Amino acid sequence: MIKSKGWNWNLVKEEKNSIWKNPSIESYYLLNRWKSQGKTEFLDLGCGLGRHSILFAKNSFNVYCFDISKEAIDRTRRWAEDENLKLKYNIGDMLSLPYSDESIEAIFCRNVISHTDTEGIKKIIKEIKRVLKKDGECYLTLGSKSTWGYIKTNWPMIDENTKLKMEEGPEYKMPHFYADYELIKKLFQKFKIEFIKHIQEFYEKEEKIYSSYHYHILIKKI
Repeated sequence: MIKSKGWNWNLVKEEKNSIWKNPSIESYYLLNRWKSQGKTEFLDLGCGLGRHSILFAKNSFNVYCFDISKEAIDRTRRWAEDENLKLKYNIGDMLSLPYSDESIEAIFCRNVISHTDTEGIKKIIKEIKRVLKKDGECYLTLGSKSTWGYIKTNWPMIDENTKLKMEEGPEYKMPHFYADYELIKKLFQKFKIEFIKHIQEFYEKEEKIYSSYHYHILIKKI
């Protein structure tokens, strides 16, 4: 199993309008879904700079912030203090979560658990299952084998599903796990899969158009 490595958040500036300071679209759907289900214990797994932690805390959830990066946790803590919000913080590795069995009701994990290899993914999924309460849900994303990073790059292969990203930036030399539909069904066979969505996202950089594919998955512990 490859050694875990987090984002280099020192390379990401504190900009109010940055994507890292504004919640993702799907987080609003999940916020309403989980509130309507009466869930209150929320884990932001791989919280980054805290955009989803802050959103859920402002909506009366008990928020647990978890990240491998001390820089990420420190910046999330400062933001929460500015907002007069009380969150719980842990720095650690997703391979071994510091939470009791069946203690969490909702987990949000966007573009996070893919930062390991195949054996790491399996271990993280076991940890997610362990800490979730019965009927607890986890929303997560996985890189797709249809995306350019898997198909077109000559990045080093770690295993049949994992490449080591060699693009300069916050994810330099970070492992990236890629899946397809059948692999997802196998990985989450012990959960109820509420939905699997395969989404293509477009972005422009230096007058060129790029796109990437991710699987968006909602699972429930049964």
